[in-house]
Amino acid sequence: MAMLASACTSPVAVDDPLATLAQPGEGPRRLLGAMVALDHHPGDERYLDALTRLLWIPGYTVMSRRHAFDRLLEYDEARLKKTIRRRMPSMSARLWQEQLCGLIVEHGWTDLSPALVSAWARVIPYVDDFTRVEYDSLVEIYGSREGVVDAVFELLVESRSSTLRTRCWGLLYRLGYHQRLVALLEAHSVDPDDAMLIDLRAAVLDLGVVPRNREEILWVRKLHDPSRAEFWSQATAAVRSLPHARRMELELRDLPIVVAASIHDPELLRADKQALYDRLAATLAGRRKHIDSRRYEGFPGSYDQYLAAHRKVLTWGDLAAMILALRAVDVPQVAEHLRAYAEDDRQDKTTEYGGVIRLDAQGRFEVIEFRPKYRTADNRFVASQAMLDAAYTAVFHFHFHAQKYNNRRYAAPGIGDLNYAENLRANCLVFSFVNRDTMNMDYYRHTRVIVDLGEVSRH
Repeated sequence: MAMLASACTSPVAVDDPLATLAQPGEGPRRLLGAMVALDHHPGDERYLDALTRLLWIPGYTVMSRRHAFDRLLEYDEARLKKTIRRRMPSMSARLWQEQLCGLIVEHGWTDLSPALVSAWARVIPYVDDFTRVEYDSLVEIYGSREGVVDAVFELLVESRSSTLRTRCWGLLYRLGYHQRLVALLEAHSVDPDDAMLIDLRAAVLDLGVVPRNREEILWVRKLHDPSRAEFWSQATAAVRSLPHARRMELELRDLPIVVAASIHDPELLRADKQALYDRLAATLAGRRKHIDSRRYEGFPGSYDQYLAAHRKVLTWGDLAAMILALRAVDVPQVAEHLRAYAEDDRQDKTTEYGGVIRLDAQGRFEVIEFRPKYRTADNRFVASQAMLDAAYTAVFHFHFHAQKYNNRRYAAPGIGDLNYAENLRANCLVFSFVNRDTMNMDYYRHTRVIVDLGEVSRH
């Protein structure tokens, strides 16, 4: 066994060591042979660059990465630590990432704890955050769960890296420290020059909303920009008219809904969830829907599209949003604009089309088109940055499934659409042709809430 292990790890000579190191598909023995050949010139910048790439480029084995780690530790420790600090959070090689966590602790590199926090902040579905190697490594450094959490809060407040700070915020929210984050924002000790925390504090004090992730932090900061002062003022006034308990439940995506409701249907602001649910259920009972379970074949989990299926998780904001969506498409100009735009989409076989539904200067619902800059396929819509900027104050994001008139099977958001809603945490609509004159409308948002709102016909 010892002889076999030695044979598997012994180096093999190669003709072009640098070229060999640049190929992730090369075997571990050839990669080691390339390193051994280049060890005669440990200060060669090209060699150090090659070793650095080996640490994080996808495709290399853990063994080969470890050989590169050991050499960088000897030849250029500062470069090694800089690479870990920069690349570890986004590494796709999970086994190597976990081994790096142990190496950080083994070498006592407490200055790399921000890299551990950043890596921990990345969500791993179905894995308990407190069973992850990143957390265990941080406990080795800080002594306890409380010590780890305190360290993450300290990074949030004191770091000058906006990327690290947003990761800390999202991690702390995910771990259940919502109230402590609110207390941090409400504290009078917030640095008046800390633009990020000042913006987040304004969101809590004026609007009663606390962002959950990077996208929502960006959303708050965009809304608090002076260019959107009018919307901020409208939202603040509308939110303050809500009962206290409802204000405490608001999400960022609810703000445009609250503003639109204050203009178009103030009764929504006074109604409770049960009243809104009953009103929506009565409306949907008379509308024809198009639900095909084959839409999600092969994907685990539930993708129910009936209102009743989501009753326990629907928020006041969801119900108000769906009522307003039905109200918006009942406006003849809105319905005709959507129909004409969908027809343009049907004729364009290079992409899907989309945009936002918002209120115009007079408070009327309007459709704003954002045809994608990047066209990848007839069944995919890539939102432009211009659309995302406009969507911060819009009531809905929307796109079409308009490849053909009879598109009933695809009358619902796709998996990519649901991922979009999960990341942006926005209120979204998809309109799908079911015949030449009729489209079906589905509402969806994060955590796979999908409700078929029925047909939208030409006026």
